[in-house]
Amino acid sequence: MMSKRLRKLSTMQSGVKVVINDVIKSEGDKRLYRGLELNNGMKVMLISDEETDKSAAAMDVHIGTMSDPENLPGLAHFCEHMLFLGTEKYPEENEYSKFLSEHGGSSNAFTSAEHTNYYFDVAPEHFKGALDRFSQFFRCPLFTASATDREVNAVNSENDKNLANDVWRLHQLERSTSDSNHPYSRFGTGNKFTLQTRPKELGLDPREELLKFHKKYYSSNIMGVSVLGKESLDELHSMVLEYFSEVENKNVSVPEWPVSPYGVSQLKKSLLVVPVKDVRNLFLLWPIPDLHKYYKSFPGHYLGHLIGHEGQGSLLSELKDRGWVNQLVSGQKGGAKGFDFFYLNVDLTEDGIEHVDDIIILMYQYIALTKQQGPQEWIFRECQDLSKMHFRFKDKDMPRQCVLSVAGCLQEYPLGEVLSCYYLYDEWKPDLIDMLLSKLTPENMRIGVVGKKFEGKTDQKENWYGTDYTIENISEDLLNKLENPGFNENLKSPNRNEFIPTDFELKTRDLENSKFPKLVKNTPLTRLWYQQDNEFLLPKSFINVDFYIPITYVDPLHSNLMTLFTKLFNDSLNEYTYDAELAGLSYSLVGTMCGMFLKIKGYSHKQPVLLGKILEKLTSFEVDPKRYEILKEEIYRSLINFKAEESYQHAMFYSEVIVQEQLWTKQEKLDALQDVTIDKLRAFVLEILSRMSIECLVYGNEDLQSSQNTVNIIENIIQTQSGTKAICESQKRSYREIHLPDASSFMYTTTNDVHKSCALQIYYQTELQNTQSNALLELFAQVIHEPCFDTLRTKQQLGYIVSSSLRRSNGVQGLRFIVQSHRKPDYVEKRVEAFLHSMENYIENMTEEDFNKHLTALITKKLEKPKKMNTQNQRHWGEIVCQQYNFDRENIEAAHLKTLTKKDLMNFYKEWICYSAPRRHKLSTHIVSTAEDDNTNDAVVDDGEEMEAEKETLAEDSNSVPEFIKAETIEDISEFKKDMSLFPRAKPFMKIPVPADTANF
Repeated sequence: MMSKRLRKLSTMQSGVKVVINDVIKSEGDKRLYRGLELNNGMKVMLISDEETDKSAAAMDVHIGTMSDPENLPGLAHFCEHMLFLGTEKYPEENEYSKFLSEHGGSSNAFTSAEHTNYYFDVAPEHFKGALDRFSQFFRCPLFTASATDREVNAVNSENDKNLANDVWRLHQLERSTSDSNHPYSRFGTGNKFTLQTRPKELGLDPREELLKFHKKYYSSNIMGVSVLGKESLDELHSMVLEYFSEVENKNVSVPEWPVSPYGVSQLKKSLLVVPVKDVRNLFLLWPIPDLHKYYKSFPGHYLGHLIGHEGQGSLLSELKDRGWVNQLVSGQKGGAKGFDFFYLNVDLTEDGIEHVDDIIILMYQYIALTKQQGPQEWIFRECQDLSKMHFRFKDKDMPRQCVLSVAGCLQEYPLGEVLSCYYLYDEWKPDLIDMLLSKLTPENMRIGVVGKKFEGKTDQKENWYGTDYTIENISEDLLNKLENPGFNENLKSPNRNEFIPTDFELKTRDLENSKFPKLVKNTPLTRLWYQQDNEFLLPKSFINVDFYIPITYVDPLHSNLMTLFTKLFNDSLNEYTYDAELAGLSYSLVGTMCGMFLKIKGYSHKQPVLLGKILEKLTSFEVDPKRYEILKEEIYRSLINFKAEESYQHAMFYSEVIVQEQLWTKQEKLDALQDVTIDKLRAFVLEILSRMSIECLVYGNEDLQSSQNTVNIIENIIQTQSGTKAICESQKRSYREIHLPDASSFMYTTTNDVHKSCALQIYYQTELQNTQSNALLELFAQVIHEPCFDTLRTKQQLGYIVSSSLRRSNGVQGLRFIVQSHRKPDYVEKRVEAFLHSMENYIENMTEEDFNKHLTALITKKLEKPKKMNTQNQRHWGEIVCQQYNFDRENIEAAHLKTLTKKDLMNFYKEWICYSAPRRHKLSTHIVSTAEDDNTNDAVVDDGEEMEAEKETLAEDSNSVPEFIKAETIEDISEFKKDMSLFPRAKPFMKIPVPADTANF
């Protein structure tokens, strides 16, 4: 008689062709893995993690936009949208999202040229229910006619938001100027014109085309699913068989395109492109063979490492010295199965765009140097060793990120190597590097130059985004020069990397192991927090240093000076720190409203060396006049380019300007930039180093002595070199928040003349952060999150960007709604208010079971442990920066949530949110689009139908929604703020004593 164990094994094996148990993983990875190939050809990765507080799954379908029918661009992307909206087993459109929302989960998806990927996470105890609903996407989606007609608007809105985005415009221009007979040339996003209007003109039914596409391509043999849960591998194995073994195998072959989209007719071409923002770029592109099969030797990585290097003697350094370029990126760029690209991109200075040919010659001089020297094995081995080290000490991925990345590799790499495929390569093949170098020739090249200087000088307009451009042959003179570019004595291959760590030992464990940072030093100059990591046990550390300098934000001029100083400082250190970054040790120095913030993270072995170098440079900094002019002009362009940001970003920014005690506008900073001089900058640098206070957190592979040594390095260098003294205790102030009056409503309106979409942010300010108010606000946000998206986005189709979330700043919090829409903000605001009004009945009719689901979901999210050291570091540092010091916030607030009732939630709604709430504080920010229609094929909208639909909707609202308080219009933000009071600071959870030396001053 067969035992239960044998019967179980037999049952599992009956649906499986291949089992791989020896999956290569990182040294510290405690998760268990098993790779499978099911009988239906589906590739599977099982991931068992008994400690996980979230389960997750991802499905990758090896079909993307390059498989769209020629007469239906965007169909693959549209199909991705539609799978969320009901299946035969679960026909309700929001069943999947509602289930995830009620159980602490989330989901998303994306479509690329060759892949469509769907993923979610959820509380572990509800993993099976989520997996059941998820699996139906690939078996029996409904594609209902009503959902199809509505969701095409979401795709159209998604496309609309990208129309004035230079990254998307250039991406499509690359495609549109390739071989028009190649699928690479197609428009992948889709819009209302391509997915509804034109198909109907051609006699096609969009719904039927979706069904055909899904039936043709959604085949198990080109799918890869990864699942991560608390369950054992055997239990996960059974779950996968139950839900995915019945997905049909249609024996689809993964499409392959062995011919490049850039043939002879598309090469030796130069594109001159007019951008939306004031940006200047030069990009070179060479078609190369598909390098995927060479992942064990990574020739593209080797060459990208050399050409893209930023150290002394690099191509970037030479270009910067000449004042032509600030940044450079280079490497292999994936095309699709059958072809790849190699690229070299730089930004251009004002002078640089006048020397494009000289820059390209320099690029070819570096390529010539690389060819002359030939492949160097020591360089390959150094890159190999660094990659091995990064894999060995790899951080644990969040469950959702883990399954997402694994699923994308299942079709591309052997099952046993899906975790290591991007890290472990050991085949030294110089012939492949030579082959790749042989493709980097003038005859095999395309050039693109982007800049406002071409405005009014172009003769073509790209069909989908309306990008103005000219395409011309590269001059014979330049081609001849590139054939024999000569050699430049300033260009060198990289030196050996001295920052590669060799000491990976963990520090001796503290006898008193604290779960939270401890204040171990508190003087007038310095406050030091310290925590040794006992969770991740990696040889990595984080040094966080806040230099509190009151003068840095006193006016727009000083704000500009700080921005310019940090840019120049980082620029001057780039050659030195680039090797450290390659070796897993990086830093950032940024200006803040209260001074500047320095962060060093990575392997702890050589952190003191890097810290010392940064501080020595800081205290002896000299302004380079040439770089000063270049980076000042870069700041100017970044400020004027704000006008070209999306409408919803404008809504968020102006809302912040209104409610924050002090936030300089882009225009104020732009006006003050003309007052910035090199002499003022030099004086400013001396002034900021003269007086400050320092707050520091050292976290990770450190002990008390090493953390104190860190602070000693900082203090010794700044005091010795700059004579730095402590500021007065009374100078340590924090910016606060405007307190909107009770039962108030304010509205601010401005315009965006670049993007076609309007936008709205509504902020319902509540009160200071404390445990009770935090819990209630978060619970309310949790309850309304899914119905908000379902109502305003899925059903009413107000726009692609629809969100409800918390806003917290300066210790004050509230609820906010953001909608970017083709409809006017006034109308959208009424829809949001109608939705909020409906929430009273929604909460009233909610069962205790449903209430408890939301409560549990929120607690699950709150108690989710950080998976990476960086996340834990950010949590601790966030408490220090906001001066609340509630290091056990998650546990304290989770415990408080368990005491809340549905009545508490309703009381919160009636006190703060509903139309008649006595303590309602409402601020609406409207961004009205004044952009001209560029006549691209982005949409065909029947304004008459929309106006009628709006009238009907508003008529329905008038019967159910009471009259709201009329909003007071904010005409002048500065004048408005003068009459407003300020919130006090949020009460800290820990009292920090005043340093003894200043207590009696």
